Amino acid sequence: MKKTIVLTLALSMALAVAGCAKTGEPAATAASEAVSTTAETAQEESTPAAAVEETTTVAETVTTDTAAGVMTYEEYMAADLDSQVVIETYVQAKQSWWEDKATVYSQDKDGAYFLYNMACSEEDYERLVPGTKIRVTGYKSEWSGEIELMDATFEFVEGDEFIADALDVTDMLGTDGLIDHQNQFVTFKGMTVEAAGQDADGNDVAYLYNWDGSGTEGDDLYFNVSYNGETYTFTVESYLCDKTTDVYKAVQSLEIGQTVDMEGFLYWYEGVNPHITSLTVVK
Repeated sequence: MKKTIVLTLALSMALAVAGCAKTGEPAATAASEAVSTTAETAQEESTPAAAVEETTTVAETVTTDTAAGVMTYEEYMAADLDSQVVIETYVQAKQSWWEDKATVYSQDKDGAYFLYNMACSEEDYERLVPGTKIRVTGYKSEWSGEIELMDATFEFVEGDEFIADALDVTDMLGTDGLIDHQNQFVTFKGMTVEAAGQDADGNDVAYLYNWDGSGTEGDDLYFNVSYNGETYTFTVESYLCDKTTDVYKAVQSLEIGQTVDMEGFLYWYEGVNPHITSLTVVK
């Protein structure tokens, strides 16, 4: 009841000086001060001091939590699918930019992130050079086994740079532990080139344009390599490494039975499907 009477008085005082508001600042100031003073009185009478104190504390906690909301790699991987995540990571390679969206491979000292269709201007895309640190906010998603960060925005973070060394995962092929290194920059050594399919004449070939051979030069390259009796399909992603790159040309020159060393990103599609960025024939 007290709060209602006080607020009514406050409105009456404001209306009484409203006619003077256009003719001079003091009148407007008086009205403002009257409403402010009366409102403060009402709040003091109706709200316990402890409640005011509690509200201030909550606001400070939210602010602190927001500032400290950047996840570790372990926290990111433990987060539920479709939940919002915030990470800090370092650009390792850029796959593509189209209509203000960028797809980027990134990594920190603990693990790697695939940033798919992240909001990005063309100008900022040019600034996303390897080693650049960024803070990314988006949603954790999964597509055919590939964990990725979608619908994201980012900002540049000043400070150190980081370029990941290639981790040798050759001996992890065929093990459950390989997926723990998903999207990292990795190397494979001493692998044997196997037939990827057959050409129009029925002859075995070392690579295909697209997974089923339906493409032409400039499309993704698919090729098979084996290690310890198991065969795996690797890819040269044409957006990441187009037909003018050394790795694209190297795969086009492969011969069945050759031994090769490779580097690339440990992409996942219904199982391990690395995106290869360099290839060397060792014998």
